[in-house]
Amino acid sequence: MNRFINAVLLFVLFPTMLMTILIGFDISIDMFKIRTTGAALPYRFEILLGLGLFILIVNVRRSVRRWMGMRLVNQVEKFKWNQPMCEERIKRVRTYNFLEGFVMLFVAITLYVVSPEAWMPAIGFAFCTLDNLIFTIVGIRGKRFRAGITSKAVITADREVNLVYFSGLRKVTIHQQSLFFDYIKDLQLSFPVDCIQKEQKNEFFETLESQLDRDKVFITKNR
Repeated sequence: MNRFINAVLLFVLFPTMLMTILIGFDISIDMFKIRTTGAALPYRFEILLGLGLFILIVNVRRSVRRWMGMRLVNQVEKFKWNQPMCEERIKRVRTYNFLEGFVMLFVAITLYVVSPEAWMPAIGFAFCTLDNLIFTIVGIRGKRFRAGITSKAVITADREVNLVYFSGLRKVTIHQQSLFFDYIKDLQLSFPVDCIQKEQKNEFFETLESQLDRDKVFITKNR
């Protein structure tokens, strides 16, 4: 999910940057029977506003999903098993979130410096930086990046929210650092097993097995 959203933002960044450069440097435009300059381009405000709103909406949707996932997994009393993520995983989350936030801040500043008319796209990217910073600090200091098992699903919540339901499940296997859940109709979902603390892995698998019907679901013995 996070990779897809970043790919969407990168895709939208190209036309946004192009418009910003055309306007900021007042570049001459002579194409499609249009002869003008960037600073006099018709509908430039509406175009940048639309791109900026799209960027902001994408980032807000990601933020809401993250915060809701964190809130859900921290309702510990509703889980059969629930533990904070391992230190290695938390370090990776912190590094990726801060790096992602730095890149978004750089993009936001660059857009606004090139052309102040790109204030809306700049706000869209700057929002991601602020959200990443707050989310990471709250998650790490409060030990709120967690993994849990309920009677119906497995869930992890950090920079990614993974929710894997047991309904329709046929097979559970492990390969390298991922736990794979195979369902009917050839659907497969994965779970990052490397987020679980080493001393908690046996308890995790025992709890997982206790929530599944062993007559209907094959569960790997590899740990």
